[in-house]
Amino acid sequence: MKKRADFFKKSRAGLVLFLFILGFAAPLGATDLHGLSNGAEYNEYKGKVVNSRTGDPVASAYLVVDNTNLSSVTNSDGEFSLKVPVDMLEATVTVSYLGYQSKSLPLSYFKESGTRIELDESVQELDEVALFTSTNAYSLVKKMLKKRGENYLNDQTLMTAFYRETIQKGRRNISLSEAVAEVYKQPNRSAKKDDVALIKARKSTDYKRLDTVALKLRGGPYNTLYIDVMKYPEFLFDENSLDNFKFSFNKPTRINDQYLYVVDFEEINRNLPWYYGKLFIDAESLTLVKATYSLNVDNRKAAGDIFVSKKPSGVKVYPVEVNYRVDYRKADGKWYYGYGNAQLEFVVNWKRKIFNSRYKVNSEMAVTDWKNTSEDKIKKDKSFIKPSVVMVDDVSGFADVDFWGSNNIIEPEKSIQNAIEKIQRKLEREED
Repeated sequence: MKKRADFFKKSRAGLVLFLFILGFAAPLGATDLHGLSNGAEYNEYKGKVVNSRTGDPVASAYLVVDNTNLSSVTNSDGEFSLKVPVDMLEATVTVSYLGYQSKSLPLSYFKESGTRIELDESVQELDEVALFTSTNAYSLVKKMLKKRGENYLNDQTLMTAFYRETIQKGRRNISLSEAVAEVYKQPNRSAKKDDVALIKARKSTDYKRLDTVALKLRGGPYNTLYIDVMKYPEFLFDENSLDNFKFSFNKPTRINDQYLYVVDFEEINRNLPWYYGKLFIDAESLTLVKATYSLNVDNRKAAGDIFVSKKPSGVKVYPVEVNYRVDYRKADGKWYYGYGNAQLEFVVNWKRKIFNSRYKVNSEMAVTDWKNTSEDKIKKDKSFIKPSVVMVDDVSGFADVDFWGSNNIIEPEKSIQNAIEKIQRKLEREED
């Protein structure tokens, strides 16, 4: 547990509280680290992925242009934006999500806006599939960890990724930071840590003058990278710490053409905050395809000590919900980190106030393109960030609506987009 506490504190996955005396944050700036858009030599397609039976949006569905590394992810409203080079008009796009039958569609099916994609739920009974031969969940997880070096990309990889970080107070969005990043992803068996450079970034923050506390997430994109349990297993469990957990089989499932074991796990020692969750393991290759896990934070004092790095006197701050998710993608027979998400909810309780405040922090990263790189030593410039970065403080913003260029991003949720428009109007009024 000490290693885990050190991870959250020293690896900058905790939260920092500061007294906030100033009014609004500075208006959106315009200092580009690597230059602006690289030209409009692409077509952009927008639409929505829904459940074919109910019409409900399918969040975090994966869209990939076949035979390429180009991809995107739907937002919580099921909406997507996919940018494809103009010379790829004959391409095919595959849309998939766990628990649904994948669907391949010609690019000609997609429109500039209003594309509707319906996914059918998977209803096949999987209990009798011959691939499911493991009878011991503990042994299966151990084999999965032993194969993490051979099942995943084993070269240094340069990934293009989109990162988004939102902070809510109650139901009101008060901060949004977004960035296109270059991630220098190291092989799973390498002791080297991943590096991140921000290529494009923007932010907008709306702290009321009467607010006395501003909640800030320290770590930025690194928070979503450290969720990669195949690269950083020591922060959840590794081959040497499995005895600290209980593992059991849940009902198996399928994603695309892969049959998956579903393994539930929970930590045995519950004196301090403890982990529990699900592992989705490919039945044939024993590869971890997806993991969803949470930290039980019923022990408020211990949880607060782990996550809260600094706070004003006279206030109690503690997490009430901590959830993580990581998805892996497959290309050329190898798997790689594709999506990471961290959701945290905190209570701020002032000593002499009747009502407390609730903050929700959501950070997510989606890999939208990647290529192998042979660079042994990375030449770092000012675009590289440290794991201690605070996005709302340390990143310059951009107001150019065409700023993202050909980079694939996650469509903003309606509530976030509306909040940002309100923030910008307030900033404009403040300047008048």
